[in-house]
Amino acid sequence: MRTPTTARLVLSAAALLTAGTSLADYPERNLQGTIQWGAGGSTDVIARGLTPHVEEILDTTIVLTNRPGGTGVIGTNHVLNQRADGYQVLYGAENPQLFPVLGLADFDYGDLHPVNLTSVDIVVFVVPADSPFQTMEELVAHIQENPGELRMGNQGAASLAATTHALIDSLIDFDVRHVTFAGEGPGITALQGGHIDFMPSSLSSTREYINSGRLRALAVLDANRLEAYPDMPALTELIPDLEPYMPYGSFKGAYVHQDTPDHIKAILEAAYAEAVESEEFQAFLDNVGATSLNLSGEAAREYLQRWQSVTAWAMYESGSLERSPEEFSIARP
Repeated sequence: MRTPTTARLVLSAAALLTAGTSLADYPERNLQGTIQWGAGGSTDVIARGLTPHVEEILDTTIVLTNRPGGTGVIGTNHVLNQRADGYQVLYGAENPQLFPVLGLADFDYGDLHPVNLTSVDIVVFVVPADSPFQTMEELVAHIQENPGELRMGNQGAASLAATTHALIDSLIDFDVRHVTFAGEGPGITALQGGHIDFMPSSLSSTREYINSGRLRALAVLDANRLEAYPDMPALTELIPDLEPYMPYGSFKGAYVHQDTPDHIKAILEAAYAEAVESEEFQAFLDNVGATSLNLSGEAAREYLQRWQSVTAWAMYESGSLERSPEEFSIARP
């Protein structure tokens, strides 16, 4: 069954047909899908799980290429520098919303069109299976008693782990050593080898490791416990001041250049919305521990702006940013 959102998108595409714009000429060839993070991370997992459903709807092939580097700058910049004809799709995570405030690039998702904000990853705090920390309370207590000692894995200045740390550090003392990896996959490998002590990570990337006992999850960054893991505490139980910022996590989406023709945007929005809401993809999201969003248009833009506001100000208040978000016209949440 189509949701109202999908129905409106399909009707929009139909209206363009009646206006004399032929949609049958798109797509005439394969699309190129750029994944801004490396293989094995949550952005890659979600992109590769969704794409076959979009291909079936559009009756075409989307050739996926990983272009990691620069906390997502390389992949995003690649798509921005291609022709705005709808044949270049960016599969990205949340990171570009922080590029300007971190001085990584002078663009963010405002320079792209959000075809679909697909899903949001649930964030869990994971430690090695043989870690001495059995609870999140023990981990936090050790950090506060031994500032700067524990090694936390992250994937760069605007990564999920880094922004999660900034959010928590803006509320409590959470001083750790940051160890940077080129994606969640390498970080998970290092965690299993005991090269780092803990890492905030997406459940979609770590679920199989948690279920198999290769990693242990101490807490979920949410206001409520997860139905699938009722014994895993919500971090708001330990840090109640986090609750106004929930839900919070790494969102995934598909984007095209802002200057892409409107009728092509409409076709892509309808196709991705239908793909996201399909029973098969919803089951896939449930299996990897992600929550469906399925947002486009104004709803997607509002989501992007809220996440940017919450995160940028949390980073500024924790001392992670030198310049105030106000200088970039980012309002307080």
